[in-house]
Formats: sequence, structure tokens, C-alpha cells
Amino acid sequence: MLDHGLFVEKYRPQTLSDCILPSEIKDTLTKMVESGECHNLLFHGGAGCGKTSVARAICNDLGADYILINCSEDGNIDTLRTKIRSFASTVSLNGNAKVVILDEFDYSNAQSIQPALRGAIEEFSKNCRFIITCNYKNRIISPIHSRFTNVDFTIKSDEKPKIALKILGRIQDILKTEGIQYDQEVLAKLITKHFPDIRRMLNELQRYSYNGSIDVGILSSMGDVHVKDLMKAMSQKNFAEVRKWVVNNLDNSYSDIFRSIYEGLSEYVKPSSIPQAIVTLGEYQYKAAFVADQEINLTALMVELMMECDFK
Repeated sequence: MLDHGLFVEKYRPQTLSDCILPSEIKDTLTKMVESGECHNLLFHGGAGCGKTSVARAICNDLGADYILINCSEDGNIDTLRTKIRSFASTVSLNGNAKVVILDEFDYSNAQSIQPALRGAIEEFSKNCRFIITCNYKNRIISPIHSRFTNVDFTIKSDEKPKIALKILGRIQDILKTEGIQYDQEVLAKLITKHFPDIRRMLNELQRYSYNGSIDVGILSSMGDVHVKDLMKAMSQKNFAEVRKWVVNNLDNSYSDIFRSIYEGLSEYVKPSSIPQAIVTLGEYQYKAAFVADQEINLTALMVELMMECDFK
């Protein structure tokens, strides 16, 4: 196997035509690029679906100078006053528009940088455009929404099979380039499990491919979330086993964990407890978007369910 760093970076699409997107989004953005203009864009959708890659690809296609700021790490007012203002206030050497990509902007401060960005957008409108990416658009103030063209990266049901096939083809090309043998059935299962999070798929593939092949032997490592042992431990008020279950399942996506618990309620929890359990699940799923330590958040969820539910 060749070793050239992370797959997600090595095989990141460089142009819009390389990006795997729903046809409506791709057509709209392609027409914008062909016009030679970049609008202020707000990309929102689930993690790993290509928002940041598309933003970069648009800049590459337009030949625009751009900077990318990760707002989960650098989303404060000082960033606006220094990095963004310094970049946006100067003219591009090639005469093209400049673009500021604000990645994970839903983690920026809604009391400082978000209101201040409104003025920067208008002040530098002749020279600079802004592309915002976020998972949760409701965390961005409405005056920002009104100044941007909103692009929803959610994939419609009728397009999911087409997108999945394109992802399969892209993954196969990557594995062939890397000289990695693979079982197509395993790739299909991986795509089904993590769709549409392409980043997660590539990271998982790279993790499983260090022995030079992707085969059925990894399916046990890719196992779905199983809640039977969790529910048994909670019914017995066995905190040690509950915490052990949480630690063993941290590699699974949190949406899969919440969904599996939700779907298992009717089998393991008495009907009178289910409504409150659903409310509790919803509260902790919302908190998962904000907390610094997901293990603590998941453990807190399990403790609350363990204490408030009557189990069968």
C-alpha cells in the first residue's frame, strides 16, 4: 500500500466537477462558476458531506485567492479584526475576487463575531466574498442568513442511490490507486453505514486497510450499535457496565447511537416510560452538538435513562 498521508486530504476534490453532489446543487453552483462570479454562500448539512471541499473547489475554479478559517478553533472577534479584515481589505494580485471560507461557522460566537460579520460583508462587498459552512444553521443569526445564498446539502431520497453509486466508484478508484485489494460487498456495507459522510468512509477505509486489503474480516469491527447489553445493564442499575458500553461504542457515530436507543425503547422499556425517555434522548442529542466531551454527555444520558425508566 502506498503511504501519502490521509486519504481525505490526498483525494480531496480540487474542482467542482470532481465533487459528488446532488444534481440540483451541482448545476446551480456550476452555473455560478461559469458566470465568473461568486456569491456569498451558506452551506449547511451533515458532517462529512463535502461542504468544505465544495467551497475550496469553487475558489479553485474561479482562480480566487482565499483563506480558510476553522471557526471551531478560531471563531472569535479577534479573528475578524485581524485575519479577515487584513485579507479582505487588500486587492487580489490576479484581479479576481477574494474569498473568505468560514468553516464550522456554527461554532463562532453568536454575540460577537456573527453580528460583526454583517458589517464586514457590506464593507468589503466590492472586493471579497464569504462562504460559510455549518452543520446546524439554526445556530447562525438570521441577519447572516439574509445576506447569503443558502445551499442545503441534504440529499433527497430519490437521489441517494445515485450518490451512493458515485461514492462507491470514487472509493474503488482510490483503493486501486493505493494498491489495496477490496471486497465490493464490504465497501457497500461501509457506504450504507456512514452515508452520506464521505469523510468518515475514507477515514474508516484507511484505518482498515493497513494490512493491504479490505475484506469481510473487518465487518465485525464495523458492527452496528447493539443496545441489548446496554438495556440489561441499565435495568440492573449497573453503572460500571453502562459506562463500559459507552466507552466501547465511542467509535460509532452519535446519531447511530441515539437512533439505536430510540428504536430499542419499545422492546426493553415499559410503555409508560417511553414518552419521557424520548424527551430525554432529544435533549441529549441536541447537547451533543455543543459539548466538549462526548463520553461524558453519553454517560450522563445513560444515567438519566437508567434512573427514570421502568424496564421490562
